[in-house]
Amino acid sequence: MTEDPMIAALLRERAGYVQRGLDARTAAVDEQLRLRGHEPPASPQDPQDPQDPPESPEPPAAAGDEAAPRKAKPRARRAPRAEKT
Repeated sequence: MTEDPMIAALLRERAGYVQRGLDARTAAVDEQLRLRGHEPPASPQDPQDPQDPPESPEPPAAAGDEAAPRKAKPRARRAPRAEKT
């Protein structure tokens, strides 16, 4: 990677935009990288940051995971305590 924290942040930001397919924002980040003297990656698919672990597929849903969550029962309001005299 790079020692410059701004370049590193822009590269992480760019990777997120590439992953989500936001081409206009990717181009804007590429422009900022060029202004700071860093050539953006040539391919639209960024290699994963070595600091990030590889993405693993989500585990299969267990039986009952599809059930709608229960609504919490509203709590009753308590009356203020009477002052002791």
